[in-house]
Amino acid sequence: MNSFSEIAQSIKEYDKIIILRHTNPDPDALGSQRGLANAIKEAYPEKSVLLGGNNVEGLKWLSTMDEVSDDNFKDALVIVTDTANTERIDDDRYNNGKFLIKIDHHPNDDQYGDQLFVNTDASSSSEIIADLIAEVSDLKLTKNVAYYLYAGIVGDTGRFLYPATTQHTMNVAGEFLALGIDAKDINIKMNEITLAQAKLQGELFNRLKIDESGAAVAVIDQALIDKLNITREQANSVVSTPGRLHEVHAWLEAVEKDDGTFRMHLRSQGPIINELAKEHNGGGHPLASGADAKDLAEVEEMFQELIQIVNDYYKKGE
Repeated sequence: MNSFSEIAQSIKEYDKIIILRHTNPDPDALGSQRGLANAIKEAYPEKSVLLGGNNVEGLKWLSTMDEVSDDNFKDALVIVTDTANTERIDDDRYNNGKFLIKIDHHPNDDQYGDQLFVNTDASSSSEIIADLIAEVSDLKLTKNVAYYLYAGIVGDTGRFLYPATTQHTMNVAGEFLALGIDAKDINIKMNEITLAQAKLQGELFNRLKIDESGAAVAVIDQALIDKLNITREQANSVVSTPGRLHEVHAWLEAVEKDDGTFRMHLRSQGPIINELAKEHNGGGHPLASGADAKDLAEVEEMFQELIQIVNDYYKKGE
């Protein structure tokens, strides 16, 4: 793994920089991408810094992307944040630049890039970017940088609820607040849902199947998406809802895609679920991962496997 100083030297050497992140980005993907871009732009106004990937309707308040042409990649430094494996990078041209850097906090199963910095103990990639800025003299933590990094940390820690939240995480967030960022604005926007999403939460509880082990599964199919007139992005946003139930320890949310397959969201209050995700074309954090299922039969297969994982976990008295 490379040091912050080595990564900083690469940033200094290139006049063209393109920053990418994963598909279906969350606040940490967008926050780490935009926060790093702003820090580089403020330190080196003469550099061209572009953000690549598709826009997300519900997160346009946080960040929007640039138009990045094939020519932009020529002789460019490409930095990918918050993306564990190359299949999830939201631009197939990620390797068309001259040099590639990976900055991430997920398990480092895919060690891509000419340089990489991965810290699985960090709460988020936004926290890593804050640490990078703190250690590199040319980069400065300004209010315009901190806003995006705070959004990323808040998003990936579930508003400082999840176990990855550490004293260091809180100290970093405190530095952002000291700069005068509008934390209330960020929190309000992240907490806001539409009436359709509120109805979806009710439907989710009605559809949730809970095993006696504490494993649970809910399917959001195309019929429900059409009934509520919601987007898949909105459907994905209720993934944390089952975790509010006392009876649920780990759960799956299956969202049907256009082709009839399902995007699987895996979450847990303790049992490790990322190995299950890896077995179904996915991966992620030990307690929060994503995967794919080709049909409802595979969704049920994953549910049965999750039941076994939860049973094994509590039999060990963990």
